[in-house]
Amino acid sequence: MPEKEQELLEKLHACTFCPLRTEGNRGPTQWSGPLDSPVMFVGEGPGGVEDEYGVPLVGPSGKLLDKALWSVGLTRDRVYVTNIVKCRPRNNRTPTLDEGKICADMHLLHEIEMVNPGVIICLGKVAFQYFYGQAASIMRNRGKWFSFRNIPVMPTYHPAFLLRQAGRELVESKWQVYYDLKAAVEKAKESRPDYIYGSPQIPDLLSAYKKLKEQRSL
Repeated sequence: MPEKEQELLEKLHACTFCPLRTEGNRGPTQWSGPLDSPVMFVGEGPGGVEDEYGVPLVGPSGKLLDKALWSVGLTRDRVYVTNIVKCRPRNNRTPTLDEGKICADMHLLHEIEMVNPGVIICLGKVAFQYFYGQAASIMRNRGKWFSFRNIPVMPTYHPAFLLRQAGRELVESKWQVYYDLKAAVEKAKESRPDYIYGSPQIPDLLSAYKKLKEQRSL
């Protein structure tokens, strides 16, 4: 493990800075994926499965994300995935904008420096508003590029939002996410055309992080 990553992990796991750490979770969750990936995904906060395994987006939302990534030639073992908020909020509530800013300023900014991605894809309102710098509608701004510290950012819907939809609205939202991801991949490939963005099959993340899950249950 690179020294910088080890340093950030130690700081993350020792963090007791905000009240979320005391909301009955197993502690901070980390990130997944290679540090040299040109593509960084930033979600909102961990749910129950994520709290159990210690990594973001491995529950129902994560399975839907895996399918969406596969549709544009990405797999989770080839992209970097993290969350704005590292500790699971009680009852899986959506983190507040203030909670997102506190946690991201303390941890996510250092992750961005470590990875130096070519593209950031923010999933959902909390992640979008952090990068955007103010309260704004994800529905009105998804699919529209903006910049954060000279890195192109693409906002799109969080998979959990799609799981709450049905019928025609679900079909429309899935196509919107597809085109958002497709645009992000194309931009990433402009700067890193030789990077391998996808593996031959979707990886089994629950098996990959089984050891981490066991450590968190001790």
